[in-house]
Amino acid sequence: MLPGPLLGGSRIRSCPSPMSSSLPAPELSAPDAPPPSPDDARAAPLVLIDNEGVTDPTLNLALEEWTLRNLDPQYRYLLFYVNEPSIIIGRNQNTLEEINRAYVEDRNVRVVRRMSGGGAVYHDEGNLNFSFMTDYKPGRLHNFNRFTRPLRRVLASMGVEAELEGRNDLVAGDGRKISGNAQFSTPRRMFSHGTLMFNTDRKALARALDVTPDKIDSKAHQSVRKRVANISEVGGRVYDVPTFRRLLVDGLFPQDETPVYTLRSDEWDAVEDLAERRYRRWAWNVGASPPFDVRRRERFEEGEVDVRLGIEDGKIDRIQIYGDFLGTWGTTAPLEHHLRGTPYAPEALRTKLAGVDVSPLLGGLTNDDFLALLYEEG
Repeated sequence: MLPGPLLGGSRIRSCPSPMSSSLPAPELSAPDAPPPSPDDARAAPLVLIDNEGVTDPTLNLALEEWTLRNLDPQYRYLLFYVNEPSIIIGRNQNTLEEINRAYVEDRNVRVVRRMSGGGAVYHDEGNLNFSFMTDYKPGRLHNFNRFTRPLRRVLASMGVEAELEGRNDLVAGDGRKISGNAQFSTPRRMFSHGTLMFNTDRKALARALDVTPDKIDSKAHQSVRKRVANISEVGGRVYDVPTFRRLLVDGLFPQDETPVYTLRSDEWDAVEDLAERRYRRWAWNVGASPPFDVRRRERFEEGEVDVRLGIEDGKIDRIQIYGDFLGTWGTTAPLEHHLRGTPYAPEALRTKLAGVDVSPLLGGLTNDDFLALLYEEG
């Protein structure tokens, strides 16, 4: 299926499928940039992936992974996408340590784990995401300078001077972060992807990632919060996200026609299947968190209840209940045994306790109060 123009007024036009050998071989370097390295000179043609305006984060992450694993490796690919409000969790993070659960649930913010490492990021309609996909080579892994250089060049043409700072962040001239980057590789292929905060709702970002200090002890990698800025604030020019995307595409593909790949319906079916099998599953988004311990303690009219939990694979592996409540059974062991193996999620806990009366064990404490204690919404 041949794609038509993706954006009104852009230079994106219909082009051959990237499975064709007739595609041009655009370079990431500008004509006036320093001479390319020998590796760049042999670079495969770069092809733009059409995500057809999808804003579902589970589908966009599935599209990225599917493209990496399935499309012809003789080409490099570039994917741009915008997500509806969502928090994208790093591969090695504990989801519950990264999100403001009360805010996320109240505002229906999606929470999805990605394949790459790094910290949690907030996405919304003001945030443009990119992913460069290419062959894996040791010199490319962790080489964020290589993958952000073309973006920095185009940003500079828009009046935005951005520099790579630290391992993987792009910062504006005033030192505020405008982009975070991460990578994932298979033995043969890799992608380097990141965010471009163009006009993100910074108040929503701060609230969604404003984690109430819980008594959670884990060895997961926690995000480091930095001062952030929108590109629209520091660029001195007023654009919207579609225009910003078009300018980036025009700058990254200087030839007259941009090679674009549009997925067939059966390929979209495969992407949808991957989204269902991975990115929409609680076991991946929450259950894949590294093991962690939780302590919940609160004083009720019935007495103090102190719950210690050990969570592994997203499920309660260990639980002990202490306190000075006047339980009539003399032991909480039956309740602890009943909860072991339950997914550590509100609905799963509520379902597990349906039909169970905890009040005799916990001195009259109601099921609702006990559930709120087990999984504090905040």
